Amino acid sequence: MTSIISARGVSKHFASQQVLHDIDLEVRSGEILGLLGPSGAGKSTLVKQFAGLEVPSSGQNVVMGHKMPSLHVMQQIGYMAQADALYSELTAKENLDFFAALYKLSKKQRRRRIAEVLAIVNLQEHANKLVSSYSGGMKRRLSLAAALLHEPELLILDEPTVGIDPVLRKQIWQTFHDLKQAGKTIIVTTHVMDEAEKCDRLGMIRDGKLIALGTPNALLQQTETASIEEAFLAYGGA
Repeated sequence: MTSIISARGVSKHFASQQVLHDIDLEVRSGEILGLLGPSGAGKSTLVKQFAGLEVPSSGQNVVMGHKMPSLHVMQQIGYMAQADALYSELTAKENLDFFAALYKLSKKQRRRRIAEVLAIVNLQEHANKLVSSYSGGMKRRLSLAAALLHEPELLILDEPTVGIDPVLRKQIWQTFHDLKQAGKTIIVTTHVMDEAEKCDRLGMIRDGKLIALGTPNALLQQTETASIEEAFLAYGGA
């Protein structure tokens, strides 16, 4: 299986604070890779580098054969940040229309994709409401819709289901698996253990270090534990 991302000796520091420590990681094309760790572990910093929004202090990230940041590659990535980058004075549909224009979708493509992504996140009935009236969970769903608009080959989603109810969370994860079946690659950061179990492979991050990497079942077997949480602690997460 070919790699879509290759992180080689990646470290990051802000002033005197070391955030990432010598990360080596291959992300396989067509997989769902989960990055699991507590807040402040370095997950967001790492995926921002994959998306081309930050650069490492040392080492390099190669995405789709190009050293990041690369504008050409960034246009093929769907990125969803922890903080919702939405315009509260616009409706959901107007927000999506704006982002679709940035992605240079034709008017016909815009109409089709806006309808499709609103259906995916179950916001069709709220499409013409101002985002300022949205709950936190609805804003997360709209941010996910925006990341999906241009049908990217690579989706990088930072805590995508925070604040979303369990029923819709299950539906969104089914969408992730459908996208995977269509050949897309997805990276999801999370601190939710049951979400971690839904990933093809899981990278465990603690204090800026990649402490374990493998399928959920392999990590459980290696640590002789019954849950991902116990496995995380067994790898030095305590």
